[in-house]
Amino acid sequence: MHFLEKNTQDLRNFISELKINGSENTTDQQDYPKLTIITPSYNQADFLERTILSVLNQNYPNLEYIIVDGGSTDHSVEVIKKYEKYLSWWVSEKDRGQVHAINKGLEKATGDYIGFQNSDDVYFPDTFARFGKAALNQEDDIIYGDLYMITPEDEVTEILKTTSYSFDCQILEGMQIHNQTLFFKRALIEKYGKFDESYRFAFDYEFITRYTYQKSTRVRKVEGLGGALRVHPDAKSSTIASVGKEEHAKIQKLYISTNGSAASNKIRYLWCRVRKILYFAVRLDLQYIRFRFSR
Repeated sequence: MHFLEKNTQDLRNFISELKINGSENTTDQQDYPKLTIITPSYNQADFLERTILSVLNQNYPNLEYIIVDGGSTDHSVEVIKKYEKYLSWWVSEKDRGQVHAINKGLEKATGDYIGFQNSDDVYFPDTFARFGKAALNQEDDIIYGDLYMITPEDEVTEILKTTSYSFDCQILEGMQIHNQTLFFKRALIEKYGKFDESYRFAFDYEFITRYTYQKSTRVRKVEGLGGALRVHPDAKSSTIASVGKEEHAKIQKLYISTNGSAASNKIRYLWCRVRKILYFAVRLDLQYIRFRFSR
């Protein structure tokens, strides 16, 4: 069986129904840091329940789950109410869009760490447990993993594995961390501010770049953390095109002037491309290297 088929089976089983585990948590699990997950939602009722299940079925012992709905006109509110008793806070009211919704959630968040998952995307099994163990072992400011691509029917079509973080590559090459598998300390919000609502598409690229521009910010890639971006015609990311590229370029321009000369940046960019191959080669991840070259 191809590994993508196995991933598909695992994901479909994971989000097929509510699977709250009533067994006692281990001592280590009880010590896991408090995690706040925020889901911004607007008229994605067809996918929202699977997003919710991908959070609740993690059975994370110290979870605060917040859903901020923008006044959906479909049956999203019915879906939310179905799981209301498992939520720490939710609201359905008109807002200024996705970024405003997340910022509203940030104002309510009390977790040590925060993540946000859009109402059509999902987490993979065991992601929260792996995050909890990683955070217990080493309290980095930002922890992240790998990104999967899925269809409306939850078929896994692709995996985009990430490498260890490089600010140079974030600026010169583009997004190194994906929000679908991102956890960051709430303290970063308190130090450097919430998300910038002036960006419609590239707000995640902006805040990650802004936070990691600070030399004191500690960033770590953790193996086994997984989240999925759902590709479908109504997805916001499906309409990113020109506006998203403009926003992305604006952020790059803002920071690239602090990153060295044009000549040195060109060399750094080429190194970023080579660095990816070396990262997986050193780890003997030949399966992934073959997979990428086959695309």
